[in-house]
Amino acid sequence: MPRSKPTLAAWLFTLATSILFSTPLAAAITNTQVTNNSTQIYYSYTYSGAPTYKRAYIDTDRNAGTGFRVGTIGANFLIENGSLYKHAGGGWNWQFIKSVSYSNTSNTAKWTVLRADIGESAQPNDADLLFQTESPLDTSAKITHIYSGNTTVSYAADNTLFINPERGFYHHTGDCDKDLFDLNTLKNYRTNEAISLVMCVFYLDGFQNSLISQATLDRLQSQLNTVRTAGLKVILRFAYTSQTSGNDAPLSRVLDHLNQLTPIFQSNSDVINVVQAGMIGAWGEWYYTQNFGNEGNVSAADWLNRKLVADKLLSVLPASRMIQLRTPTIKRTMYGTTAITASQAYNGSANARIGHHNDCFLASATDFGTYQNIAVEYPYLAAETQYLPIGGESCAVNPPRSECATAMDELARFHWSYLNTDYNVGVLNSWQTGGCLTEIKRRIGYRFELKSGTFPTTTKIGGSLPFTLSLQNIGFAAPFNARNVELILRNTSTGALYRFPLPVDPRLWLASTTVSLSHAITLPANIPAGDYSLLLNLPDPATTLKNLPAYSIRLANNGVWEAASGFNKLLHTVTITP
Repeated sequence: MPRSKPTLAAWLFTLATSILFSTPLAAAITNTQVTNNSTQIYYSYTYSGAPTYKRAYIDTDRNAGTGFRVGTIGANFLIENGSLYKHAGGGWNWQFIKSVSYSNTSNTAKWTVLRADIGESAQPNDADLLFQTESPLDTSAKITHIYSGNTTVSYAADNTLFINPERGFYHHTGDCDKDLFDLNTLKNYRTNEAISLVMCVFYLDGFQNSLISQATLDRLQSQLNTVRTAGLKVILRFAYTSQTSGNDAPLSRVLDHLNQLTPIFQSNSDVINVVQAGMIGAWGEWYYTQNFGNEGNVSAADWLNRKLVADKLLSVLPASRMIQLRTPTIKRTMYGTTAITASQAYNGSANARIGHHNDCFLASATDFGTYQNIAVEYPYLAAETQYLPIGGESCAVNPPRSECATAMDELARFHWSYLNTDYNVGVLNSWQTGGCLTEIKRRIGYRFELKSGTFPTTTKIGGSLPFTLSLQNIGFAAPFNARNVELILRNTSTGALYRFPLPVDPRLWLASTTVSLSHAITLPANIPAGDYSLLLNLPDPATTLKNLPAYSIRLANNGVWEAASGFNKLLHTVTITP
């Protein structure tokens, strides 16, 4: 039973006043709101003072002769603070049903109740209710809740290839320190090839024994400026040599160079998709090296120095950006052999910021040494790449392993987000011949499909707008960089926008899962009455990019994408009344 009930004297006074004047006392209760969607009801009111108990009495059969008599209704159900009760007959006699969603902040009590839990026995599905606080005891006027009509929209899938940020095939056409990006070429990648990523391997050859020159730093900044202007992002790696001589820099020089690069990392993190650890060995792949343990002969001291490089890179990058190491063995040796879990993902730790890149995908049984122990590393990699980036390139034709069956299996198993479209051409041609290349282009990284949405047809100024959305990630991976989500209301007459951030994280919309979003936004008191189109926006969180459509996520549905705004239409209009 509820922990308290109105005192007898106070109750009789409230009842008598209600009968005489047909309106219960409402001295402390204002801004009452009741809305619903197809599955839930949302109750709220504002109160004064500091009452211990906040209540809602609900008369689901709209019969004052049944249930507990309060004011002019017969309550079949009672919500008191966070608990829902059903009237069990007689007087103050309540049977506990369950705990319900309840918040009590800024002198506003709010509840969310499943419609199925309160029966709704009136026809049509209406209910009378009263709100109450104690103590002092105050009771609202009777409210009749006529359940609003709801519209359910089903969305058709769009199976075409289209561009989305931070995923997909990328171009790598030259050394980033020598070959300047051409703006028109990068724009053509977007418009003609649906490519949003380019690789920048920036060689620091010549600086093994000196600081990086200002001219070289300026050249790097110029490259990043071009990428930003084109609406793309970059996969970034630094190296000292492309020769197997491994003529890299000693640890102290590497640390100095990372200090020099820090301002560039900080000011350009918006267009940096991910940073491959690099810095060590030929191509920055940590194998052929003169300073950190050559050709796999890595001592304990070498491992310590390697970890110092990775730790330093993590420290100079913004916390919002991740790095990638070349093999699972490297990460497992330096940071432990346990894959990160859902509870550890995105917690800012080193383990939660270190992903993987494989630059010889499918080239041999071990991907040319990428794997040392498949029995251990495959399940490890499959588990943690749900929350970490993996990408790279193929490097050799190796049938049947490099053909479609294995490619599709491992791209999905290891949650690949990006892949080189320029290398290895023979492997890519085999995928074209085998019939899987289009499917890989469509699914690499994330791909979100709306399934259905349920929305009210009308609501009120200052009231609640509850909605549910169902979407599925049919891609190989989830996004690994943070991403905002907002519901937008756009006035159909004036075009005015009202934005409502949603407390969701698309990084947790994992591959091959269906996600249900169920929220109720509170409309502002100053929103004009009228008709409003509903839209879903998934913008980049960077202040420099959040209003640029090129960096917003497009949903894979017919008729929803607005290229000019970067919004996704939910194909529903709601009417807001005074």
